[in-house]
Amino acid sequence: MEPKADHLRSMVTSAGMAALAFILPVVFHMVGLGSNFLPMLLPLLLNAFVSSTGWAVLTAALVPWISAFATGMPPIYPPVALVMSAEACCMALVAGIVYRLGRRRVWPALIVAIVTDRMVSFLLTLALSSRFGLPARAVAVGSFIHGLPGVALQLTVIPIVLKGLAERRSVLFGQHDGE
Repeated sequence: MEPKADHLRSMVTSAGMAALAFILPVVFHMVGLGSNFLPMLLPLLLNAFVSSTGWAVLTAALVPWISAFATGMPPIYPPVALVMSAEACCMALVAGIVYRLGRRRVWPALIVAIVTDRMVSFLLTLALSSRFGLPARAVAVGSFIHGLPGVALQLTVIPIVLKGLAERRSVLFGQHDGE
């Protein structure tokens, strides 16, 4: 069981990442970038590196639904919120586990998490498209291609942010003056 300070840090960090995941898609849509860059997934993926895996997965599960009910994005029907919630959960779980088991190496965790995310998204989109009578392969491939700019953004931003946080004496990494 994690100590109280780590639990509180993970809770607060997850709340901040949830707020970012809620706000970034609105900002991206306001400036015309839309969903191609997967703006909601960016802070949810980052959260898997800076808070406990449990908090990261819980946050990833809830944020798409909260956003769907509050803003209508992602839509509940068609079930985009369901797909995003599932893919964000799997991505956070895999990133958190691989990062912690891999001696906190960012690149292996990031790549495995992104591949997992894209696979879950593809497979769920394939299954749901078929269920709704849509051309399943075309919709799933289109969805996969649609998210590639977001993959590039994740591969660029996450390592830079994590490096910046690690170079600072950061409470996010348990490095503060009290130690």
